[in-house]
Amino acid sequence: MRILIPGGTGFLGSLLSRQWAAEGHDVVVLSRHPGRAHPAHPAVRTLEWDGRTATGWAAEVDGADAIVNLAGESIGGVGTLQILLQRWTPEKKRRILESRVNAGRAIVEAVRGAVRKPILLIQNGAIGYYGTSSTLELDEDSPPGNDFLAGVVQAWEASTAAVETMGVRRALLRTAVVLSPRGGTLAMMMLPFRLWVGGPLGSGRQWMPWVHQQDVVAAIRFILGKSEASGVYNLVAPEAVTNGEIGRAIGRHLRRPYWLPVPSFALRALLGEKATIVLDGQRAVPRRLLREGFRFAFAGLDAALADLVG
Repeated sequence: MRILIPGGTGFLGSLLSRQWAAEGHDVVVLSRHPGRAHPAHPAVRTLEWDGRTATGWAAEVDGADAIVNLAGESIGGVGTLQILLQRWTPEKKRRILESRVNAGRAIVEAVRGAVRKPILLIQNGAIGYYGTSSTLELDEDSPPGNDFLAGVVQAWEASTAAVETMGVRRALLRTAVVLSPRGGTLAMMMLPFRLWVGGPLGSGRQWMPWVHQQDVVAAIRFILGKSEASGVYNLVAPEAVTNGEIGRAIGRHLRRPYWLPVPSFALRALLGEKATIVLDGQRAVPRRLLREGFRFAFAGLDAALADLVG
């Protein structure tokens, strides 16, 4: 198979491209800075794109089997300093939105010009589509929220909708926080525990949807292998946990105390509107994946942390 991965230089794209290339597939990663990218596998081809047009790579779409769209500017920030200090300024929010919408439009442009259209487009998104809720159980049929992140995900999904009119099957992933040993959210959550100051963020009662990185890769491969798979899939572990529950679990696995809370007002003072990422949540469930026979390797948090932290 030939598989294109726009935005495929991050940790998720690297995991996917490494596995597919090792299996002998033709993997093409699109990056705005190909010179800085380190291929996940020697056979992976990395092409330059501007994130806005199909210039320079559209020919790769002709005859491709699948496109996995992961493109978009980081919402939380990259690296400790950005995560802790970078706020959602109007400019940052514009870049978050436009990077996703422009990438989606570029993909549509490339598909429209292809003689042999791809079979499948897998569009990444986020559980943030549903907004935040402390009470509702949210499945794939739940309505969208009305906050900034919900609006971003709705626009992100809509940006590639036109490929369906061209005969391309499209699957939409609404992905939870991906737990990975390579950094990101889990590393940031573990940091205060390593410093012996771990505790709840805000009340600790807010839901925190999560999924193990291995299950993200497996779910994408599962959808790629099902000829009838299309529409929305919540990519979130079956076990729902709160911020407090995941904090206590991290403390147990690191053998560190869970004792020092970070008040909501302090996080809002530090992060501004971006504090919603850690102070608000939603209880999403992977109803469609389970119904269609996907088996999570890490359905429970303790098993996931034992694998990632251990």
